[in-house]
Amino acid sequence: MRHTWIAGLCRTATVIATAALLLSLSARDAKAEDIAALPLAPPLLVHSGGKPTTAWKQFCIYLPDECRIDLAEPALLTLTPEVWHLLKTTNKRVNVAIRPKTDREHWGVEDRWNYPDDGYGDCEDFQLLKRRLLIEAGLPQRALRMTVVADKEGYGHAVLMVRSDRGDFVLDNSTDAVLAWNETGHRFIKREGSDDLAWVALGDDAAPTVVASRSVAKRRAPMGTRR
Repeated sequence: MRHTWIAGLCRTATVIATAALLLSLSARDAKAEDIAALPLAPPLLVHSGGKPTTAWKQFCIYLPDECRIDLAEPALLTLTPEVWHLLKTTNKRVNVAIRPKTDREHWGVEDRWNYPDDGYGDCEDFQLLKRRLLIEAGLPQRALRMTVVADKEGYGHAVLMVRSDRGDFVLDNSTDAVLAWNETGHRFIKREGSDDLAWVALGDDAAPTVVASRSVAKRRAPMGTRR
């Protein structure tokens, strides 16, 4: 009788262990599927010799910690479903919260990079706020690079480039979507470097083909960024 009872316990323990293993494998497979579903961006050519805008240099004098490079941080963040969700929600949150206003209207100057603490800002101000929020959420500053582009109409524009192990993605106030760099319709000019305070030039021979829709893009703040 005792042996039968022990055998029953063993069978029960085996069933429980098997079920736990199956659940673990199922969760692992689901996680792998979630990661596989994340977007991929092709490589973006990077060259030395990029120069920061004058307004960026002034911003760094005013707020030097915003421009620091910590080589202990990863230059590429690991893109997970959680990080992807954070990028999308942060992009949309700031786009909705901030009202567009040119630097001339806002500050009385042609180009000034600053935080939109009063609720108004130009395109670079949108992206600076997004970067600050993402850093506060735990993402490495070194992987979040301010970037200058030419938009589809040829005007200077600033975006936030998120550098990840799945490629470079862009947060932009012209769209609530987080897009791979080659899907933005922008021509990429230059961005913050990842190794020192020098900026880098970005190859734009691979012309982007997908353009943000006019109905969404019209919300973008008029741009005063000088290349």
